[in-house]
Amino acid sequence: MKKNAIKLALPAIAMLLVSTQAQATLKTDKVTLKGNMQVKYNKLPKAVDTFKEALSEGMFYGRFRTNFFYWDWAKENYKSGGKLKDNKNNGVGGSLIYKSAPFKGVSATVGMYTSQNLEFFRMDKADVKYAKAGKDTFSRYNVATGGHYGMTVLGQAYLQYDATKKTSIVAGRQMFETVFTKSNDTKMVPNTFDGVSVTSKDIPKTTVKLAYFVGQKLRDHTSRHDILAFDPNNKWNQNDDSAVNKNLTVSRIGRDNKLFVASVTNKSIKHLKANVSYVRVPGVISNVTLEGHYTIPIGSLKIVPGVRYMMQFDDLNANYGVANLKTNETNYKDPNSLDSNLLCARIDFKQGGFLGRLGYSKVADKADIVAPWRGFPTGGFTRAMAQYNWYANTKTYMIRAGYDFSKAKILPGFSIMARYAIQDFDDTKPGVQADSNVFHMDLRQNIAGNSELKFRLGVVDAKPTNGKTDISYNEYRLEYNYFF
Repeated sequence: MKKNAIKLALPAIAMLLVSTQAQATLKTDKVTLKGNMQVKYNKLPKAVDTFKEALSEGMFYGRFRTNFFYWDWAKENYKSGGKLKDNKNNGVGGSLIYKSAPFKGVSATVGMYTSQNLEFFRMDKADVKYAKAGKDTFSRYNVATGGHYGMTVLGQAYLQYDATKKTSIVAGRQMFETVFTKSNDTKMVPNTFDGVSVTSKDIPKTTVKLAYFVGQKLRDHTSRHDILAFDPNNKWNQNDDSAVNKNLTVSRIGRDNKLFVASVTNKSIKHLKANVSYVRVPGVISNVTLEGHYTIPIGSLKIVPGVRYMMQFDDLNANYGVANLKTNETNYKDPNSLDSNLLCARIDFKQGGFLGRLGYSKVADKADIVAPWRGFPTGGFTRAMAQYNWYANTKTYMIRAGYDFSKAKILPGFSIMARYAIQDFDDTKPGVQADSNVFHMDLRQNIAGNSELKFRLGVVDAKPTNGKTDISYNEYRLEYNYFF
């Protein structure tokens, strides 16, 4: 299939655009699995009068899931010392989450997650460094340091205090969904944070979120690590997110960094959803993001233009290169500064089961955007599966279309979504990848009301110049979820 896969896929996009939100969700009596793989709880334990009842009247939420990945490079180069080798990985396991009943406003949640890796469809231990999308189904650090495949981790563990009916305080290991921080639960284990957060809806038509986090646990880690610092001497031990800035090492910024997050979403103006968000790692970096989406109803059609503007501020004042995520600051205007900004814009067209989207993003020709917390800066606008398009001086154009056949009462539980993106990176910057065209498609089928099968295809056609590596590839994912 290789590079021709994009040409073959274009008719499928055209078919979607002329057919008339786009991904079906899986809903059981206990939970709803949303299109972005976040889990919403439909049924929660009711408040009780004694501590004993708080435990006995609690509820369990079970989930069995599998993930299979195959990554096929157009041109492997590992034999000559490169990083490109075809790879495959899998995860089989799931989660068991317990929520106690609230007693005097206090409740507890504990979630255990496991991801085991079938030997017939995984990389040899010596080749884990080549793993791409499937790397999150196991801990590369554990395998590389003499451990074994498979991991069982404490993914969630927190106390919750409901101060009012609309204000909750959470302390412990938790998911926290904002423009910067996401659980990104598309593999076997979610991305979580250790600390304290507050979510309040007491102000009419307003949601306020505040958080102070002292650590993070990425999906392929079995224990907490620093919120930002990268360790080049032990590269899979601290923050090794794919989007981490590798200049911000433990020797330079320490391994005890803190993360402050604030988010305010308001819907006071009819048809307008506005958000202001702020994130800061003291002494290193801060970011202010403004976002708004306005719905224009025209009969059964909804047209929704939206914009996101990120402003990144350098608080480090470094005397060394920090501007490029991969440590190659060649042709960056101010290599020692993290100052930058990002503009994203989109327009959605919604009608019945159809969602169409045109998206655009542009990063200033300054520093790359720092975002190793799985809240992708261009997410929802121009980011396609497995892509990182927030390097300096990058433009991206995207078209997306999806159709929920279940809403149209054509095929119960079936939905399809496709995206085509043109990524225009800076050809003069060797620390930035080559230009590429990306096609991504999801096929989703709900089964028997409590399970779901999902197939994902990603095709990247790179246009290497100035000696850049050809990173063209095909990627295939197959995922199954069953809730009980």
